Amino acid sequence: MSRISDTDPALTHRLTRRGMLGVAAGASAAALLGAAGTPAAAAPGTGTAASAAGRGRPVLPPGRLGIQLYSLRDKVSTLGFAPVFAELEKYGYDEVEFAGYTQGSAGPITLARLKRLARDHGLTPIGSHVGYYSDDPNAYTFAQNLTKVLDDAQALGLKHIGTASGPFRYGSTVDAWKRAAEEFNTYGAAARARGMKFYQHNHSDEFGFASDDPKVRLYDVLLAETDPDLVFLEMDIFWAYAGRFRFSRRPDGTAAPFEPLDYVLKQPHRYPLFHVKDGVRDPSDQFGYRMVDVGDGDIDYLRFLSAVTRLRGERLAHHWQAEHDNPVESFAFARKSSAHLHSLREKC
Repeated sequence: MSRISDTDPALTHRLTRRGMLGVAAGASAAALLGAAGTPAAAAPGTGTAASAAGRGRPVLPPGRLGIQLYSLRDKVSTLGFAPVFAELEKYGYDEVEFAGYTQGSAGPITLARLKRLARDHGLTPIGSHVGYYSDDPNAYTFAQNLTKVLDDAQALGLKHIGTASGPFRYGSTVDAWKRAAEEFNTYGAAARARGMKFYQHNHSDEFGFASDDPKVRLYDVLLAETDPDLVFLEMDIFWAYAGRFRFSRRPDGTAAPFEPLDYVLKQPHRYPLFHVKDGVRDPSDQFGYRMVDVGDGDIDYLRFLSAVTRLRGERLAHHWQAEHDNPVESFAFARKSSAHLHSLREKC
């Protein structure tokens, strides 16, 4: 059974506002978004019944759906940014997060042109991933060229500028992560002076344990040693759940369970950005999940988004970026992800 059956009023309004023709009242979200929203078996616990009924408050806040352009790097490299942005506009996206400002795009492009293209298609550049450090003194990283990184982010009008690199520059000891955290504080202060937020995007390794103190989870060191007013987090939800699978026990075998959502609920202000990617549970996989298109997996996004957006004052405080590291067909992934997330409903 398809997970998408009834019209999402917010999405219908959005597409109509952008001049989409032929959107009839009562058309399904699948019809709005094209054939890529193909029927899929409902995964347990995803709230499919609520979304299929089309009743209740949309879980996804208006104006907060983005996409990490790394997922569309094949299209950017062959078509260029303009056609890609045009497709994202059709699919109902509000924001884009960069993974570099060329991504092998067809022909050179300036930051001013890139900003204008996004604006022309109703997309807000919300963030960008930049490397943390390099052995090359001329590398485009925070450690080597902080001023240039921030100049470019400011030119694009970004509200957030961050890294997907883990804080492993000096190793995996507690002191090594304290040292990296202090550097992150420096980048955060510099970003704040420009009106931006510096953030770090996790993979699964951040949830491992310190090599010199296996009772200490490294992610907890990062949270404790970074200034909450200067350093923010972009939780990649898939990788957080993979981290839970990999590191639910300490090296000595004692239990050390954790729930990724709990980190957010304890300090929601520290998580302005999220990566929404999905996975099918697979204990035979080293990460515990096989990555799939959003809506085709077992991660309960109805529960996760609802828990965050129901917090007092937090509904519009976060940005949700769809992502798939290696989609089978990247435009199909983008369409399906938007359709699924717009379809999710919760009881009021």
